[in-house]
Amino acid sequence: MRMTLLRLSRAATAGLVAAAALTAAAHSAEAADTLGSAAAAQGRYFGTAVAASHLGETDYVATLNREFDSATPENEMKWDATEPARGTFTFSAADQVVNHAHAQGMDVRGHTLVWHSQLPSWVGGLGAADLRSAMNNHINRVMGHYKGQIHSWDVVNEAFQDGGSGARRSSPFQDKLGDGYIEEAFRTARAADPAAKLCYNDYNTDGVNAKSTAVYNMVKDFKSRGVPIDCVGFQGHFNSNSPVPSDLRANLQRFADLGVDVQITELDIEGSGAAQADSYARVVEACLAVDRCTGITVWGVTDKYSWRSGGTPLLFDGNYAAKPAYDAVLSALGGSGGGGNPGGGTATCTATYTRTADWSSGYNGQVTITAGSEPIGSWAATLTFASPQRVQATWNAAPTWSGNVMTARPSWNGTLAAGASTGFGFTVAKNGSDAAPVVGGCTVS
Repeated sequence: MRMTLLRLSRAATAGLVAAAALTAAAHSAEAADTLGSAAAAQGRYFGTAVAASHLGETDYVATLNREFDSATPENEMKWDATEPARGTFTFSAADQVVNHAHAQGMDVRGHTLVWHSQLPSWVGGLGAADLRSAMNNHINRVMGHYKGQIHSWDVVNEAFQDGGSGARRSSPFQDKLGDGYIEEAFRTARAADPAAKLCYNDYNTDGVNAKSTAVYNMVKDFKSRGVPIDCVGFQGHFNSNSPVPSDLRANLQRFADLGVDVQITELDIEGSGAAQADSYARVVEACLAVDRCTGITVWGVTDKYSWRSGGTPLLFDGNYAAKPAYDAVLSALGGSGGGGNPGGGTATCTATYTRTADWSSGYNGQVTITAGSEPIGSWAATLTFASPQRVQATWNAAPTWSGNVMTARPSWNGTLAAGASTGFGFTVAKNGSDAAPVVGGCTVS
């Protein structure tokens, strides 16, 4: 196989990195073609809820791996799944999601540590002293198991009532431990994993209303007193009776102004066609307009497995075909592409990543490009590298860059017969990060 290898000295690499940083704004890169790569080009992540039970389904995994760069276990980290009996912990299902995500170079959001729902019955039967001990032990054990592996944790979930009261929700924690349980949970979580971002997460707080203002006042108080809180999650469950609020951006901004990151954490919008697409685009645009909106997670990969499946609320239908909402989101993120629509009748290709060598300060990676059922004349593949990694060499491909997103095109090996494969490789300096690059996908040109 013909190979064109670029080897750089440390000094040359440092010079090129510095030059790239100085001239990045002057170079126009090709638009990213997947949700994850397009969001990464905007300095955000684009994630999804993942169910371990679907990781054996080929189309589910292919869509997950191609489109997303962040994963949230859908149910696998909740209290009933991780500690069904007091002091007895099980992590097998959650580990499946975390291990799959990390193998694909995805970040993981932890969901959730303290929540009134999906509690095993033994929790509600505890007295105050035992409940406090159990809550703190649960946080320590779950976070300890995943220490260093979770980007953000939903430490406390849905602690406020709906409606206009702004009051706390009745729960075993609220009723027996009082208002202070949320602060205690966050302080315990900080000690359990100081590197993880600690979030409060809730629904119907997307616009400015009594409930979101109650959360706002809590976060403001926490920040003023040094209670550790890094982020606030806005779930984003919308339908015709609860549409995307016109003041979503303003609400996100007022929280960001308190000095916390904001995240859209469980986005799904019931509907179809242009109306659904417009609503999705408005959520993305609101996030992009707020500097501290760090990312968006949709609550599932495909309509057929959504908890609101009758409302078809996600970006891919039951056959994993990209919907108009997908195109609207990708466009709002500044990307372009076809969403990997299976069976679309046009030439396609796939990109598969393998680490071929590894050492303490770096690694070699190989991406295999495979044509679909039709021949292709050329291809392009995107990869997002974890900061502060740096690519030191590439071969068999010509790369262009947008931030930490590399778009690789063939240097000579673009034409492939149906089902044929080729590949390209690279050498990466880890600079302290061992994460695998996220493969955004393969497009045909």
